[in-house]
Amino acid sequence: MDATAYNNGLADLRPLRDEIAKLERDAAKLNKEIEKRHRDRDGRIVKLGSFEPAKASVIAKAAGLSIGDIVTLVPRLDPTPEHARAQLQAENTASDTRPAKAPTERREEPEGAVAPTLPAHGTPQPEPTAAVEPVTAEAAEEPALGSAEVTPPLSVPGAKEPGERIELPVIPDGPEAARYTAATKGLFSKRPPFQQKARETAFLDATTGVMVGRGVAHLDLGTRTPGEILDAVMAVSTHIERIYITAGAPWHADTDRYPTMKQAVTAWLHTPSERWIEDTSWDKERLAGHFVPGNARLPVGRYTRAGADRNAEHVEIRAVNEWFDPAGADPHLVREAFALLWKTLRQFWPDAVLLGSPSQTGKDLWARTIPIKGQWADGFPVLSEELRGLFHATAGQGRTELIVPPKVPAELPGLAEYDRTFAYARHTWKGPVGTPRHVTAAAFAKMSEAEQKKLLMSCAHLRVRVTVPDGWEHVGLLPAPISGDRHWEYPSTPGATFTTWAGAPEVYTALSNPIKPWRIEVLDALVFQDGEPIDKWSLHLKEAWNQLSAVARVHEDPRQRQANYLAARAVRSILLFGIGGFAQRPRMVTGTTAMNELHLVPEGAEILTHDEHKVTWQRVSGFRKDDTAHPEWSAYVWSSARAALLSMNMKGDGVHVGALHVPAGEVVAFRTDAVYLTARHGWPYHGQPGEYLLKGHLTGPISAPGSEDELLALRDQGRAALAAAGGER
Repeated sequence: MDATAYNNGLADLRPLRDEIAKLERDAAKLNKEIEKRHRDRDGRIVKLGSFEPAKASVIAKAAGLSIGDIVTLVPRLDPTPEHARAQLQAENTASDTRPAKAPTERREEPEGAVAPTLPAHGTPQPEPTAAVEPVTAEAAEEPALGSAEVTPPLSVPGAKEPGERIELPVIPDGPEAARYTAATKGLFSKRPPFQQKARETAFLDATTGVMVGRGVAHLDLGTRTPGEILDAVMAVSTHIERIYITAGAPWHADTDRYPTMKQAVTAWLHTPSERWIEDTSWDKERLAGHFVPGNARLPVGRYTRAGADRNAEHVEIRAVNEWFDPAGADPHLVREAFALLWKTLRQFWPDAVLLGSPSQTGKDLWARTIPIKGQWADGFPVLSEELRGLFHATAGQGRTELIVPPKVPAELPGLAEYDRTFAYARHTWKGPVGTPRHVTAAAFAKMSEAEQKKLLMSCAHLRVRVTVPDGWEHVGLLPAPISGDRHWEYPSTPGATFTTWAGAPEVYTALSNPIKPWRIEVLDALVFQDGEPIDKWSLHLKEAWNQLSAVARVHEDPRQRQANYLAARAVRSILLFGIGGFAQRPRMVTGTTAMNELHLVPEGAEILTHDEHKVTWQRVSGFRKDDTAHPEWSAYVWSSARAALLSMNMKGDGVHVGALHVPAGEVVAFRTDAVYLTARHGWPYHGQPGEYLLKGHLTGPISAPGSEDELLALRDQGRAALAAAGGER
């Protein structure tokens, strides 16, 4: 073979590579859809099996399964006569001579202490006049899509299938329990003794090449690799240290060439350059290394001159979407929004500096509100690594759930989107401080009812055994942990029992909901002092948001209205992502293992991708030393926000609002701060944080969404329809 034949062979091989990659992606998508339908089918079978006269043979025929498959899902439908079943069990017991597998060592589950019933929130709405459509045998044969995205199934020792219930960590017995109520020695959140350095920043439209900094330039960006962008920018000014991409997203240019978007973005960040390499230096003002988030849409590239010393240029390439969606705004307008943001924040923090991300900025501004007098003048203690790990594993963020037929009608009479304005800002007035005391089930049982109620109204994180009450027809109230991308589900089937961790606001809501109190058994509680660790910070940000939002509504110049609106959105991001930043994710270690050595995959590792040769996995590898790590604050805000999605008191209006104050069968979906209903409601709205704003509305009939993509498409249609109607409430 000569060089020409070799090069021709390479050229022929590349299209085949792309075809194979496309087929693999298509196969992965197909596996996801199949898995979704399997789960939906099993859920329908379980629901049908609750019908008293149901027979396994009839359901098996409708589902295309064996009677044994049906009995596995609904054991009560087993048609085997009792005497035959007893004989078979005896034979199996006698013939099974294999040694029993040693049980996994874990704490023996204690008897739970039943929590007291609490006064109900508000008054429940009447039941809907149009009943939810029943499931017929014909309908059961046509499964609907679920909302969860799952990875293709893979048989890995110890791994669970997506959607399977998992066990959360517990506080151990004995001396080890002390580590779960301790602080990290010598680590406190204190006011920083230095002022952040302002970085010269440019705003670049990667589509047009227009860059706005201290002046305006039109750049030739070549093929828009990081090196070409940096060369073009530095040719204008060598003082620029941060580049915000306002449009174009160059890191997504070659996504079709890679199996996943994350791989494509990572490859773009590491595109070879003669003059630029990844910046791995680190100091108190600057982070190091490239960063690709889970969704791969907002990467951060950090670069320095190749072969240069530590004093050479350090430049970041970031997406302005970290702060807000520019919605077509040009770089001039985006720069004006940042200037307005900085000027507004300086009213409350004279030394305010905008750092690279809202999260970094939020935590830095918060640190400058730490009290210099009183109980916490020496700083807020950072919890032990064990307790931070417990919070990371047991405290989820927003509730994302799609409710599909038969729990909602197949044909919806309408779809109304109610979004909570600046939601997290409503839940920062109170928070846990210090280190917690551990209350066991036995200790909780010995408390008086008044003491128990006080605990349930405090800043506590509880492990509870939950039972859905008989006759319950509404949405689930508490999260249950499951494997897969969703991490949490919200059981609502009457009689269902599960064990989980939850914040006191959610537990309190489950006990005091306006329909019927749930049975809650307290197994463990971590009870903190009630404090106001982020209240002052939040009040300043809310005032800044109010100022900018007010100007955005009334300014005569439409560009100034938009600039103020974008700046207000940036304030929202500072609070939202600042709270998320307190949670401090643990370090992740990624590795690969050959398919024939799956037993070597580390315990607790998550499988990311796999092919016929190897699996790629990641696992948690502890926490870095971070003096702003306070997952207890994030967890309490998130729990309060999830509880408010269910029930919230509008004190000035004398009404309760939220999902539990509409009829059963009317709730279609939850998405972090929003709830989607089949009808509009006259909920009061005054533009204040946490209130429900009608953001979109479609009149029916509408086919119920069967997937996340379908819901988002209907959401966009509903917003457009409401805007076309003049935003009528």
